[in-house]
Amino acid sequence: MEAVTAAAQARERLRASFASGRTRPAAWRAAQLRGLLRMAAEMEDEICAALRADLAKPRTESYVHEISLVTSSCKFALKNLEKWMKPKKVPAGLLTFPSTARVTAEPLGVVLVISAWNYPFLLAIDPVIGAIAAGNAVVLKPSEIAPATSSLLADLLPRYVDSSCIKVVEGGIAETTALLEQKWDKIFYTGNSKVGRIVMSFAAKHLTPVVLELGGKCPVVVDSDIDLHVTAKRIAAGKWGCNNGQACISPDYIITTKSFAPKLLDSLRKVLDKFYGKDLLRSADLSRIVNSNHFNRLKALMDEEMVSDKIVFGGQSDEQQLKIAPTLLLDVPLDSAIMKEEIFGPLLPIITVDKIHESFALINSMTKPLAAYLFSKDSKLKRQFERNVSAGGMIFNDTSIHLTNQHLPFGGVGESGMGAYHGTFSFEAFTHKKAVLERNFLGEAKARYPPYTPGKLKILKGVLKGNPLAMVQAAVGCTGRARV
Repeated sequence: MEAVTAAAQARERLRASFASGRTRPAAWRAAQLRGLLRMAAEMEDEICAALRADLAKPRTESYVHEISLVTSSCKFALKNLEKWMKPKKVPAGLLTFPSTARVTAEPLGVVLVISAWNYPFLLAIDPVIGAIAAGNAVVLKPSEIAPATSSLLADLLPRYVDSSCIKVVEGGIAETTALLEQKWDKIFYTGNSKVGRIVMSFAAKHLTPVVLELGGKCPVVVDSDIDLHVTAKRIAAGKWGCNNGQACISPDYIITTKSFAPKLLDSLRKVLDKFYGKDLLRSADLSRIVNSNHFNRLKALMDEEMVSDKIVFGGQSDEQQLKIAPTLLLDVPLDSAIMKEEIFGPLLPIITVDKIHESFALINSMTKPLAAYLFSKDSKLKRQFERNVSAGGMIFNDTSIHLTNQHLPFGGVGESGMGAYHGTFSFEAFTHKKAVLERNFLGEAKARYPPYTPGKLKILKGVLKGNPLAMVQAAVGCTGRARV
C-alpha cells in the first residue's frame, strides 16, 4: 500500500507540473537535454564505475555502447528539436476549400519509462531523451537488477534536470507494480516478453498506449561467399563484445551450410583466442553474468543432456565470479531449450543446413526476431533475405551496429516488440500528432446542408468526383436542377 501511495503521489506531482505548461516550451526541453549532456560528460567515471559494479562491464564498452550513444541522442535531439516541434503544413483538400491544414506535435502528458538491466544507463536515459524532447513529464523506473546504476541515476538526475518534471523511482517488483497500477499517458518498457505481457495487461486497464522493446532469437546467416576473418570478428564483436551476449540484438544463433561450418568454426576459435586469450574466464574484456539466477539459467541451457555434448569451444564457467566463457555449440537439436528461448548470454549455437536458402524457413519457423543478420556478397541472396525474413531490424555483413544510426528506427515486430525509437522516432514515440484544419467564414456551400434535394446530391456527387462545374456550382451556392 505504501508503494502504491508513493507512486500515485509521484504521478500527481508530475501531472500538476505538466498541467502548468512548464514542459512545453522549446527552451525548457533544450535545457533538460543539455543537462543530460553535461551529466554524461561530467560523470563519466561514476557511470563507468556503476556499470563495472553491476556487470563488470569493460570501460570501453561502457563508454562506446552507453555513454557515447546517450550523448549522440542528446545532440541529435537538440539539433532537430525546433524542426520536430514546428507544425507541418499539409494539403487542405478540395472538400474543405477554402481552408488550411496542419499536423501539430503535441506532448502526451506524463509518461512512465521502465528500463532494463543489461545496458542500465543507455536504456534508462535514451527513451527519456525522446520523452523530454516531446515535452512530457517523466517517471523513470531503473532496473533493480543493476542496483549501482539505479542508485546513481536517482542521485544524478535531480542534479542535472528539472526534478519537478522528471523523477526517478527506485525499487523492485512491488514498486514497479505500484507504478503500473497508475494511469499514464504512455508506458515505455524495455525488457523481456514475459514482463512485456504483464506491462501490456496493466496498460490495457487504462487504455494506455505502450512501446515494448523486447528481444528474441536474433539469427546470423553466414554464406560461403564472404571475407571469413572479418565475418568472424564482426560476429564476435556483436556477441561477446556486447555485454558478453547479454544484449537484445546479440546474435543468438548462426545458420550456415554443413560444408562451410568447419571453416567458420575455426575462424571463430582464432578470433576468440585473439580477443580474450587462452584463459577466457580471466579476460578483463568480458562482462560477467548479471546475477546467479541468470548464471544458473545459462548453465542449465548448456548442461541439458541433448546439448552438453555439442559444445565445440569454451563451456567453462566460474560460479563465484559469475563468469561463463564464450561458448560455441554445433548442431544442437532444434527442440532443445537453447533453441526455444532467447539465450541472452555468451552461448552461440551453430545450426547447419544443406543449402543456405534453407535458413529462411528455419528463421520464419520461430518468433520474429529483434534483429536479423546476413553475411554474403550475393546481392540476390540479400534481397531475398530482406523480402522474406521479418525482423525489427536487419544488417548485411555486420551485427548490432544499426542502433547507432539516429536516422533508423529501433524496435521490434511481433513478439520482439511494438513501437520504435531513436532519433526522430523517439520524438514521435512520445508525441500525439494532432490534426488541425482551419477555415474562415467564406466559401459556404449550400449543397452540404439540409433539406437535401436531388439537385444538391448531384452537385455533391460531382464535387466528390472532382467535376469542375459541380465545384463552381457548390461555391456559388447553386442548388437548382442544373446537370452536373
